[in-house]
Amino acid sequence: MRDIPGAWRRTAEGAGLLASDGAVGTTIFAEMSGLAATTGAINLGQGFPDEDGPDAVLDAARRAIADGANQYAPGRGVPDLLAAVAEHQERFYDVRLDPATQVLVTAGATEALAATLLALLDGPDDEVVVFEPFYDAYAAAVALAGARLVTVPLHWPDFQPDVDELANAVTDRTRVILVNDPHNPTGAVFTAEVREQIVRSAIEHDAIIVTDEVYEHLVFAEAHVPLATLPGAAERTLSISSAGKTFSVTGWKIGWVTGPADLVSAVLTVKQFLTYVNGTPFQPAIAVGLRLPDAFFRGIAATLHAKSELLGEGLRAAGFGVSPPRGSYFTVADAAPVGATEAAQFCRELPARAGVVGIPLTAFVTPPHRHRYGTLVRFAACKRTDVLAEASRRLALLQR
Repeated sequence: MRDIPGAWRRTAEGAGLLASDGAVGTTIFAEMSGLAATTGAINLGQGFPDEDGPDAVLDAARRAIADGANQYAPGRGVPDLLAAVAEHQERFYDVRLDPATQVLVTAGATEALAATLLALLDGPDDEVVVFEPFYDAYAAAVALAGARLVTVPLHWPDFQPDVDELANAVTDRTRVILVNDPHNPTGAVFTAEVREQIVRSAIEHDAIIVTDEVYEHLVFAEAHVPLATLPGAAERTLSISSAGKTFSVTGWKIGWVTGPADLVSAVLTVKQFLTYVNGTPFQPAIAVGLRLPDAFFRGIAATLHAKSELLGEGLRAAGFGVSPPRGSYFTVADAAPVGATEAAQFCRELPARAGVVGIPLTAFVTPPHRHRYGTLVRFAACKRTDVLAEASRRLALLQR
Protein backbone atom coordinates (compact mmCIF):
# COMPACT_ATOMS: atom_id res chain seq x y z
CA MET A 1 0.00 0.00 0.00
CA ARG A 2 1.25 3.49 -0.78
CA ASP A 3 2.42 5.65 2.06
CA ILE A 4 -0.11 8.03 3.59
CA PRO A 5 0.89 11.64 2.98
CA GLY A 6 0.97 14.63 5.25
CA ALA A 7 -1.70 15.25 7.84
CA TRP A 8 -3.47 12.00 7.00
CA ARG A 9 -0.49 9.99 8.11
CA ARG A 10 0.13 12.13 11.20
CA THR A 11 -3.48 11.67 12.26
CA ALA A 12 -3.43 7.93 11.67
CA GLU A 13 -0.21 7.60 13.66
CA GLY A 14 -1.58 9.72 16.48
CA ALA A 15 -4.74 7.64 16.70
CA GLY A 16 -2.77 4.40 16.60
CA LEU A 17 -4.30 3.34 13.27
CA LEU A 18 -1.12 2.42 11.41
CA ALA A 19 -0.01 -1.18 11.21
CA SER A 20 3.69 -2.01 11.46
CA ASP A 21 4.01 -1.86 7.66
CA GLY A 22 2.52 1.62 7.48
CA ALA A 23 -0.87 0.49 6.20
CA VAL A 24 -4.02 1.71 7.87
CA GLY A 25 -5.23 -0.92 10.30
CA THR A 26 -8.62 -1.44 11.88
CA THR A 27 -9.06 -0.09 15.38
CA ILE A 28 -9.66 -2.38 18.32
CA PHE A 29 -13.04 -0.67 18.77
CA ALA A 30 -14.26 -1.76 15.36
CA GLU A 31 -12.82 -5.22 15.89
CA MET A 32 -14.59 -5.69 19.22
CA SER A 33 -17.91 -4.38 17.87
CA GLY A 34 -17.56 -6.80 14.97
CA LEU A 35 -17.01 -9.66 17.40
CA ALA A 36 -20.09 -8.63 19.35
CA ALA A 37 -22.15 -8.69 16.17
CA THR A 38 -20.86 -12.03 14.92
CA THR A 39 -20.96 -13.88 18.26
CA GLY A 40 -24.05 -12.35 19.83
CA ALA A 41 -21.97 -11.15 22.76
CA ILE A 42 -23.15 -8.31 24.98
CA ASN A 43 -21.22 -5.23 23.88
CA LEU A 44 -19.87 -3.45 26.94
CA GLY A 45 -17.03 -2.08 24.84
CA GLN A 46 -18.50 1.06 23.26
CA GLY A 47 -19.72 3.90 25.43
CA PHE A 48 -23.22 4.58 24.21
CA PRO A 49 -26.51 4.00 26.06
CA ASP A 50 -29.15 1.52 24.95
CA GLU A 51 -32.01 3.72 26.22
CA ASP A 52 -33.29 7.02 24.86
CA GLY A 53 -33.07 10.31 26.67
CA PRO A 54 -35.82 12.37 28.31
CA ASP A 55 -39.09 12.79 26.42
CA ALA A 56 -38.99 16.58 26.80
CA VAL A 57 -35.75 16.72 24.82
CA LEU A 58 -36.84 14.24 22.15
CA ASP A 59 -40.19 15.98 21.71
CA ALA A 60 -38.49 19.37 21.36
CA ALA A 61 -36.39 18.03 18.47
CA ARG A 62 -39.49 16.70 16.73
CA ARG A 63 -41.20 20.06 17.13
CA ALA A 64 -38.20 21.89 15.75
CA ILE A 65 -38.18 19.69 12.65
CA ALA A 66 -41.92 20.12 12.17
CA ASP A 67 -41.58 23.89 12.64
CA GLY A 68 -38.99 24.11 9.85
CA ALA A 69 -35.70 24.40 11.75
CA ASN A 70 -33.95 22.34 9.09
CA GLN A 71 -31.50 24.72 7.42
CA TYR A 72 -28.16 26.18 8.47
CA ALA A 73 -27.99 27.43 12.02
CA PRO A 74 -26.05 30.63 12.83
CA GLY A 75 -22.30 30.08 12.86
CA ARG A 76 -21.91 30.28 16.63
CA GLY A 77 -25.08 28.28 17.23
CA VAL A 78 -28.80 28.82 17.74
CA PRO A 79 -29.14 31.81 20.12
CA ASP A 80 -31.42 29.92 22.52
CA LEU A 81 -28.84 27.16 22.96
CA LEU A 82 -26.04 29.70 23.43
CA ALA A 83 -28.14 31.29 26.15
CA ALA A 84 -28.98 27.92 27.70
CA VAL A 85 -25.30 26.91 27.89
CA ALA A 86 -24.47 30.21 29.59
CA GLU A 87 -27.37 29.72 32.01
CA HIS A 88 -26.19 26.18 32.73
CA GLN A 89 -22.65 27.31 33.58
CA GLU A 90 -23.96 29.95 35.98
CA ARG A 91 -26.61 27.66 37.50
CA PHE A 92 -24.26 24.78 38.29
CA TYR A 93 -20.84 26.43 38.63
CA ASP A 94 -21.44 30.16 39.21
CA VAL A 95 -19.54 30.91 35.99
CA ARG A 96 -20.96 33.94 34.17
CA LEU A 97 -20.57 34.05 30.39
CA ASP A 98 -21.64 36.30 27.56
CA PRO A 99 -23.57 33.89 25.30
CA ALA A 100 -22.85 36.02 22.24
CA THR A 101 -19.05 35.91 22.57
CA GLN A 102 -18.04 33.22 25.09
CA VAL A 103 -20.06 30.21 23.88
CA LEU A 104 -19.69 28.23 20.64
CA VAL A 105 -21.82 25.27 19.55
CA THR A 106 -19.94 22.43 17.84
CA ALA A 107 -20.54 19.03 16.24
CA GLY A 108 -20.13 17.24 19.52
CA ALA A 109 -17.21 17.48 21.92
CA THR A 110 -14.90 15.71 19.47
CA GLU A 111 -15.15 18.51 16.93
CA ALA A 112 -14.79 21.03 19.74
CA LEU A 113 -11.54 19.35 20.78
CA ALA A 114 -10.21 19.13 17.23
CA ALA A 115 -11.09 22.74 16.38
CA THR A 116 -9.63 23.95 19.68
CA LEU A 117 -6.33 22.14 19.24
CA LEU A 118 -6.03 23.19 15.59
CA ALA A 119 -6.69 26.79 16.64
CA LEU A 120 -4.17 26.83 19.48
CA LEU A 121 -1.27 24.72 18.21
CA ASP A 122 1.40 25.86 15.79
CA GLY A 123 3.50 22.86 14.87
CA PRO A 124 6.25 20.71 16.37
CA ASP A 125 7.54 23.29 18.84
CA ASP A 126 4.23 23.10 20.74
CA GLU A 127 3.52 20.38 23.28
CA VAL A 128 0.21 19.11 24.64
CA VAL A 129 0.20 17.45 28.05
CA VAL A 130 -2.44 14.74 28.49
CA PHE A 131 -3.19 12.15 31.13
CA GLU A 132 -2.63 8.59 29.96
CA PRO A 133 -4.72 6.50 29.24
CA PHE A 134 -6.65 9.05 27.16
CA TYR A 135 -9.59 9.29 24.77
CA ASP A 136 -8.07 8.29 21.43
CA ALA A 137 -9.17 11.42 19.55
CA TYR A 138 -6.71 13.49 21.60
CA ALA A 139 -3.61 11.97 20.04
CA ALA A 140 -5.13 12.15 16.56
CA ALA A 141 -5.99 15.84 16.87
CA VAL A 142 -2.59 16.73 18.30
CA ALA A 143 -0.93 14.82 15.46
CA LEU A 144 -3.11 16.56 12.88
CA ALA A 145 -1.95 19.90 14.28
CA GLY A 146 1.67 18.72 13.96
CA ALA A 147 2.33 19.19 17.68
CA ARG A 148 3.91 16.84 20.22
CA LEU A 149 2.00 14.75 22.74
CA VAL A 150 3.44 14.52 26.27
CA THR A 151 1.77 12.01 28.59
CA VAL A 152 1.38 11.85 32.36
CA PRO A 153 0.54 8.34 33.59
CA LEU A 154 -2.51 7.55 35.69
CA HIS A 155 -1.78 4.85 38.23
CA TRP A 156 -3.82 1.75 39.02
CA PRO A 157 -6.04 1.31 40.96
CA ASP A 158 -7.36 4.85 41.57
CA PHE A 159 -6.02 6.33 38.31
CA GLN A 160 -4.71 9.53 39.84
CA PRO A 161 -1.51 11.12 38.47
CA ASP A 162 1.53 11.77 40.61
CA VAL A 163 1.58 15.55 41.07
CA ASP A 164 5.38 15.66 40.73
CA GLU A 165 5.21 13.79 37.43
CA LEU A 166 2.54 16.26 36.32
CA ALA A 167 4.62 19.25 37.34
CA ASN A 168 7.68 17.89 35.52
CA ALA A 169 5.71 17.22 32.32
CA VAL A 170 4.64 20.85 31.93
CA THR A 171 7.39 23.07 30.56
CA ASP A 172 7.73 26.33 28.67
CA ARG A 173 7.07 24.33 25.48
CA THR A 174 3.66 23.29 26.77
CA ARG A 175 0.98 25.12 24.83
CA VAL A 176 -2.02 23.14 26.13
CA ILE A 177 -2.79 21.01 29.16
CA LEU A 178 -5.68 18.79 28.05
CA VAL A 179 -7.77 17.50 30.94
CA ASN A 180 -10.60 14.95 30.82
CA ASP A 181 -12.45 14.97 34.15
CA PRO A 182 -14.50 12.83 34.82
CA HIS A 183 -12.14 10.61 32.92
CA ASN A 184 -12.64 8.29 29.98
CA PRO A 185 -11.51 5.49 29.94
CA THR A 186 -10.82 5.00 33.65
CA GLY A 187 -13.84 6.48 35.46
CA ALA A 188 -11.53 8.57 37.66
CA VAL A 189 -12.37 12.00 39.07
CA PHE A 190 -9.29 14.03 39.84
CA THR A 191 -8.54 15.15 43.37
CA ALA A 192 -8.41 18.75 44.46
CA GLU A 193 -4.61 18.45 44.72
CA VAL A 194 -4.36 17.38 41.08
CA ARG A 195 -6.69 20.13 39.88
CA GLU A 196 -4.71 22.74 41.76
CA GLN A 197 -1.42 21.49 40.30
CA ILE A 198 -2.85 21.67 36.77
CA VAL A 199 -3.73 25.32 37.24
CA ARG A 200 -0.47 26.11 39.01
CA SER A 201 1.57 24.56 36.19
CA ALA A 202 -0.49 26.33 33.52
CA ILE A 203 0.08 29.70 35.15
CA GLU A 204 3.79 29.07 35.72
CA HIS A 205 4.40 28.12 32.09
CA ASP A 206 1.73 30.28 30.45
CA ALA A 207 -0.16 27.29 29.06
CA ILE A 208 -3.82 27.12 28.06
CA ILE A 209 -6.03 24.59 29.82
CA VAL A 210 -8.51 22.72 27.65
CA THR A 211 -11.04 20.63 29.53
CA ASP A 212 -13.18 17.77 28.27
CA GLU A 213 -16.12 17.65 30.67
CA VAL A 214 -18.65 15.55 28.76
CA TYR A 215 -19.34 13.43 31.88
CA GLU A 216 -19.83 16.48 34.12
CA HIS A 217 -23.29 15.35 35.27
CA LEU A 218 -22.23 11.73 35.77
CA VAL A 219 -20.15 12.15 38.94
CA PHE A 220 -21.27 9.76 41.65
CA ALA A 221 -20.38 10.94 45.14
CA GLU A 222 -19.50 14.62 44.80
CA ALA A 223 -20.18 17.69 42.72
CA HIS A 224 -18.22 18.22 39.51
CA VAL A 225 -15.59 20.97 39.83
CA PRO A 226 -14.68 22.64 36.50
CA LEU A 227 -11.08 23.81 36.33
CA ALA A 228 -12.34 27.17 35.07
CA THR A 229 -13.69 27.85 38.57
CA LEU A 230 -10.28 27.65 40.25
CA PRO A 231 -8.43 30.90 41.05
CA GLY A 232 -6.39 32.12 38.10
CA ALA A 233 -7.81 29.56 35.66
CA ALA A 234 -10.77 31.27 33.97
CA GLU A 235 -8.73 33.57 31.74
CA ARG A 236 -6.69 30.66 30.34
CA THR A 237 -9.29 27.84 30.19
CA LEU A 238 -11.50 26.59 27.38
CA SER A 239 -14.18 24.25 28.73
CA ILE A 240 -15.75 21.66 26.43
CA SER A 241 -18.88 19.61 27.01
CA SER A 242 -21.71 18.05 25.04
CA ALA A 243 -25.27 16.78 25.20
CA GLY A 244 -24.66 13.16 24.22
CA LYS A 245 -23.74 11.66 27.59
CA THR A 246 -26.04 13.82 29.73
CA PHE A 247 -29.18 13.29 27.67
CA SER A 248 -28.43 9.87 26.12
CA VAL A 249 -28.40 11.30 22.58
CA THR A 250 -24.87 10.44 21.50
CA GLY A 251 -25.89 10.40 17.83
CA TRP A 252 -27.04 14.03 17.83
CA LYS A 253 -23.49 15.40 18.14
CA ILE A 254 -24.24 18.70 19.84
CA GLY A 255 -21.33 20.06 21.87
CA TRP A 256 -20.02 23.42 23.00
CA VAL A 257 -16.92 25.37 23.96
CA THR A 258 -16.94 28.11 26.58
CA GLY A 259 -14.26 30.46 27.82
CA PRO A 260 -12.56 33.79 27.09
CA ALA A 261 -14.03 35.51 24.04
CA ASP A 262 -10.74 35.73 22.14
CA LEU A 263 -10.02 32.03 22.57
CA VAL A 264 -13.57 31.03 21.63
CA SER A 265 -13.35 33.20 18.50
CA ALA A 266 -10.11 31.44 17.54
CA VAL A 267 -11.89 28.09 17.80
CA LEU A 268 -14.78 29.44 15.70
CA THR A 269 -12.32 30.44 12.99
CA VAL A 270 -11.28 26.79 12.62
CA LYS A 271 -14.70 25.26 13.25
CA GLN A 272 -16.27 27.12 10.35
CA PHE A 273 -13.98 25.21 7.97
CA LEU A 274 -14.76 21.83 9.55
CA THR A 275 -18.52 21.34 9.84
CA TYR A 276 -19.47 25.01 9.38
CA VAL A 277 -22.68 24.45 11.36
CA ASN A 278 -24.58 21.35 12.47
CA GLY A 279 -27.69 19.83 14.02
CA THR A 280 -30.06 22.78 13.66
CA PRO A 281 -33.23 21.09 15.01
CA PHE A 282 -31.30 19.39 17.80
CA GLN A 283 -29.93 22.65 19.17
CA PRO A 284 -33.22 24.03 20.57
CA ALA A 285 -33.93 20.55 21.96
CA ILE A 286 -30.69 20.58 23.93
CA ALA A 287 -31.58 24.05 25.20
CA VAL A 288 -34.70 22.43 26.66
CA GLY A 289 -32.57 19.71 28.21
CA LEU A 290 -30.12 22.09 29.85
CA ARG A 291 -33.05 23.80 31.55
CA LEU A 292 -34.51 20.60 33.03
CA PRO A 293 -34.94 20.65 36.82
CA ASP A 294 -32.17 19.66 39.21
CA ALA A 295 -33.94 16.37 39.92
CA PHE A 296 -33.18 15.20 36.39
CA PHE A 297 -29.46 15.78 36.75
CA ARG A 298 -29.33 14.16 40.18
CA GLY A 299 -31.31 11.23 38.80
CA ILE A 300 -29.02 10.41 35.89
CA ALA A 301 -25.97 10.38 38.16
CA ALA A 302 -27.70 8.15 40.71
CA THR A 303 -28.93 5.77 38.02
CA LEU A 304 -25.53 5.38 36.42
CA HIS A 305 -23.88 4.97 39.83
CA ALA A 306 -26.23 2.08 40.57
CA LYS A 307 -25.47 0.51 37.19
CA SER A 308 -21.72 0.91 37.75
CA GLU A 309 -22.02 -0.81 41.12
CA LEU A 310 -24.02 -3.65 39.54
CA LEU A 311 -21.34 -4.11 36.88
CA GLY A 312 -18.58 -3.92 39.48
CA GLU A 313 -20.23 -6.58 41.60
CA GLY A 314 -20.50 -8.85 38.58
CA LEU A 315 -16.85 -8.32 37.65
CA ARG A 316 -15.65 -9.01 41.19
CA ALA A 317 -17.81 -12.13 41.40
CA ALA A 318 -16.22 -13.33 38.16
CA GLY A 319 -12.77 -12.92 39.69
CA PHE A 320 -11.61 -9.60 38.21
CA GLY A 321 -9.84 -6.94 40.19
CA VAL A 322 -11.95 -3.78 39.96
CA SER A 323 -11.18 -0.07 40.16
CA PRO A 324 -14.41 1.52 41.48
CA PRO A 325 -15.23 4.46 39.19
CA ARG A 326 -16.08 7.87 40.64
CA GLY A 327 -17.84 9.03 37.48
CA SER A 328 -18.39 8.51 33.73
CA TYR A 329 -19.75 5.47 31.90
CA PHE A 330 -16.78 3.20 32.55
CA THR A 331 -15.34 0.63 34.94
CA VAL A 332 -11.79 -0.69 34.56
CA ALA A 333 -11.05 -4.24 35.68
CA ASP A 334 -7.84 -6.22 35.95
CA ALA A 335 -8.22 -9.49 34.03
CA ALA A 336 -4.98 -11.02 35.36
CA PRO A 337 -6.82 -12.88 38.15
CA VAL A 338 -8.95 -14.64 35.51
CA GLY A 339 -5.97 -15.72 33.48
CA ALA A 340 -5.17 -12.79 31.21
CA THR A 341 -1.57 -12.07 30.32
CA GLU A 342 -2.33 -9.43 27.67
CA ALA A 343 -5.53 -7.40 27.57
CA ALA A 344 -6.06 -7.21 23.81
CA GLN A 345 -5.82 -10.95 23.34
CA PHE A 346 -8.03 -11.54 26.37
CA CYS A 347 -10.67 -9.20 24.88
CA ARG A 348 -10.53 -11.03 21.55
CA GLU A 349 -11.21 -14.32 23.35
CA LEU A 350 -13.79 -13.03 25.82
CA PRO A 351 -16.81 -13.03 23.45
CA ALA A 352 -16.38 -16.75 22.79
CA ARG A 353 -15.50 -17.60 26.39
CA ALA A 354 -18.21 -15.58 28.15
CA GLY A 355 -20.36 -13.79 25.58
CA VAL A 356 -19.24 -10.30 26.67
CA VAL A 357 -17.17 -7.62 24.92
CA GLY A 358 -14.78 -5.23 26.64
CA ILE A 359 -12.01 -2.94 25.39
CA PRO A 360 -8.34 -3.36 26.40
CA LEU A 361 -7.11 -0.28 28.21
CA THR A 362 -4.01 -0.44 26.05
CA ALA A 363 -6.17 0.92 23.20
CA PHE A 364 -6.01 4.28 25.00
CA VAL A 365 -2.25 4.30 25.60
CA THR A 366 0.81 5.24 23.54
CA PRO A 367 2.83 2.17 22.47
CA PRO A 368 5.86 2.78 24.74
CA HIS A 369 3.64 2.76 27.84
CA ARG A 370 1.25 -0.10 27.12
CA HIS A 371 3.12 -2.39 29.50
CA ARG A 372 1.82 -0.29 32.41
CA TYR A 373 -1.76 -1.35 31.67
CA GLY A 374 -1.15 -4.78 30.17
CA THR A 375 -4.07 -6.75 31.67
CA LEU A 376 -6.61 -3.97 32.26
CA VAL A 377 -9.97 -3.93 30.47
CA ARG A 378 -12.60 -1.17 30.18
CA PHE A 379 -16.28 -2.08 30.46
CA ALA A 380 -19.20 0.31 29.88
CA ALA A 381 -22.02 0.47 32.45
CA CYS A 382 -24.31 2.71 30.35
CA LYS A 383 -26.66 -0.16 29.46
CA ARG A 384 -30.02 -1.35 30.75
CA THR A 385 -29.96 -3.01 34.15
CA ASP A 386 -31.14 -6.32 32.71
CA VAL A 387 -28.32 -6.24 30.16
CA LEU A 388 -25.73 -5.64 32.90
CA ALA A 389 -27.21 -8.43 35.00
CA GLU A 390 -27.00 -10.84 32.06
CA ALA A 391 -23.43 -9.73 31.35
CA SER A 392 -22.55 -10.46 34.98
CA ARG A 393 -24.12 -13.90 34.71
CA ARG A 394 -22.08 -14.63 31.59
CA LEU A 395 -18.85 -13.36 33.08
CA ALA A 396 -19.31 -15.79 35.94
CA LEU A 397 -18.66 -18.54 33.39
CA LEU A 398 -14.99 -17.58 33.57
CA GLN A 399 -14.88 -19.22 37.01
CA ARG A 400 -15.90 -22.62 35.65
